[in-house]
Amino acid sequence: MNIPQMNLLKRLLVLLAAAVLLAATPLAQAGRSCEARKTTAQTVERGMALAEKTLASLNASGEKVVLLARAGQDLSKYGVRYSHLGLAWQVPDGQGGKTWHVLHKLNSCGTAESAVYRQGLGEFFLDDLWRYEAAWLAPTPDVQARLLALLQNPAGATRMHHKPYSLVSYAWGRKYQQSNQWAIETLAAAMEPGITSRDKAQAWLQFKGYEPTVLSLGPLTRLGARVSAANVAFDDHPNDKRFSDRIETVTVDSVFQWLQKAQLSVPGKPVTVVRL
Repeated sequence: MNIPQMNLLKRLLVLLAAAVLLAATPLAQAGRSCEARKTTAQTVERGMALAEKTLASLNASGEKVVLLARAGQDLSKYGVRYSHLGLAWQVPDGQGGKTWHVLHKLNSCGTAESAVYRQGLGEFFLDDLWRYEAAWLAPTPDVQARLLALLQNPAGATRMHHKPYSLVSYAWGRKYQQSNQWAIETLAAAMEPGITSRDKAQAWLQFKGYEPTVLSLGPLTRLGARVSAANVAFDDHPNDKRFSDRIETVTVDSVFQWLQKAQLSVPGKPVTVVRL
């Protein structure tokens, strides 16, 4: 092995070293297709390259906590660019430098259940992504401090987790919970110590003006999705909205827009995009 290869291997090991599971589920996924695909050397190489480039971007930013997104599947027909959101924070890498952990919720393929994971950037981007592009947004220093305190407390960081999962769970419902919904409900819990339940978290989000994305899904699309996928359900949506093809759910794009509008992100600082 030559010197450049050794240096690359060291960087990849640093990115993977932070991968620590908070809960074990088979073939977890979120914000990407659940189809079985063969992992290739190119997939791994590109995922790790995106992780390394994102690491450099985050370390250069001076931020301590960000909301980090990936594009696991093509949602462009719904006007949505990013599929999956995680809460990321900076930690020592054990070698005198800094790396980042990501806390995020994943669905178990083929089931209607989920778990919360803590991973390194390498694993976060190691999925078979639709587009090799990351995006992150830094909250204000006050929000970062509150989130950091929660993220460093494993019990507190998973308090808002609700195991039953639907990819299109109703933004203001509590029967199911999808990954992006968990992320902003956890953010709400970080902001107010009195928020100890999902209904209180959602009340805070409504008070702060969060508006979910409205997906237009026709009846055939809804029926086909419900029959063919265990992780898709529509029965938590109010009938008047569901039967008028208005599916209100939490998306990364709507969260980023809300953080900026509600002045919960660093003023004047746009979403940072990292591409290969």
